[in-house]
Amino acid sequence: MTIATAPYQGLPEDWRSGTFIGRIDTGAGPTPIQIRSGQVFDMSAMAPTSADLVASGLTEGGTLLGGIDVLDTATLLSPIDLQCVKACGVTFAVSALERVIEERARGDHSLAASLRGKIEDVLGGSIRSTVPGSPEADALKGTLIEEGLWSQYLEVAIGPDAEVFTKCPVLATVGQGAEIGVRSDSGWNNPEPEVVMVAGPDGKAVGATLGNDVNLRDFEGRSALLLGKAKDNNASCSIGPFIRLFDDGYTIEDVRSADVTMTIEGTDGYVLEGHSTMREISRDPEDLLRQAMSEHQYPDGLVLFCGTLFAPTQDRDEPGRGFTHKVGDTVTISSARLGTLANTVTTSAEAPAWTFGLSHLFRNLAARGLLAQ
Repeated sequence: MTIATAPYQGLPEDWRSGTFIGRIDTGAGPTPIQIRSGQVFDMSAMAPTSADLVASGLTEGGTLLGGIDVLDTATLLSPIDLQCVKACGVTFAVSALERVIEERARGDHSLAASLRGKIEDVLGGSIRSTVPGSPEADALKGTLIEEGLWSQYLEVAIGPDAEVFTKCPVLATVGQGAEIGVRSDSGWNNPEPEVVMVAGPDGKAVGATLGNDVNLRDFEGRSALLLGKAKDNNASCSIGPFIRLFDDGYTIEDVRSADVTMTIEGTDGYVLEGHSTMREISRDPEDLLRQAMSEHQYPDGLVLFCGTLFAPTQDRDEPGRGFTHKVGDTVTISSARLGTLANTVTTSAEAPAWTFGLSHLFRNLAARGLLAQ
């Protein structure tokens, strides 16, 4: 299913004042583009991949494709390609509590409602007021251990080290309007609308975009060692619609204050709306990026999901069942300065198979004469 989003496939209202990186399928192959001054430029001759374009810092040149309306009929791809896809979890108090609930419920959604109030009463205030890695956090940890309430999720929520994991393989992300997948054997899952930091090979943030870090609450709740199965599945990572580059009018401070809204619309008439604000994140986005880069290098750059405040608890069907996706759900994620990312839910088994890997990309670029000698 292809989702139409206006204006111009999800660009923010102030797109005229920003510089954006994207990728489109021209028919010949994936092509990095840049949007600036109201025009769209093919940048492939100067930077054949999105990773090259991010690393180059280019904000001029390229082949003019036309005005912004050329995007109306373009097939948008995820705006990243060779960048490593990393993600942070448990960076908001609400999500930390929900992870503890999943763990105590052993991934059984029917137990979540009865546990939620008890855990919120005991941990809610403490988690919200504690700075991760601080002496106060260490003291709280000791108290919770003594009371038998400690959790591996609380370790990354208030401890010195953030949770950082690899979300999916290079080239496996999907973009605007694509189907997004949840495992067909998951019965408790939800989208995770997030701000995604974009960095070059030096690890410095150069811009941001939106992402959906699909989460399987039943799998991860049964065991944190199932994180790989819970997070890395076919079509389970959506990014886009475009990377907005930092400039005088859009900076890291805009990321720190970003509000993210999300709407889920089911074919059954179900509607769920959620809101997340980066003002409530427990760790600064640049600190998360530093931790992701600690003792590791990413020569093609990386993107980093910063985590989400959104953890739906509303019942969808019967009381106590909570929320879980159904095939056909439309998930729309928006932020004023980053635009709108929309996808339709399917199962990972039924989503279009990921068949275009690194070898295919480089053969394609070579055939088009885009690889430098």
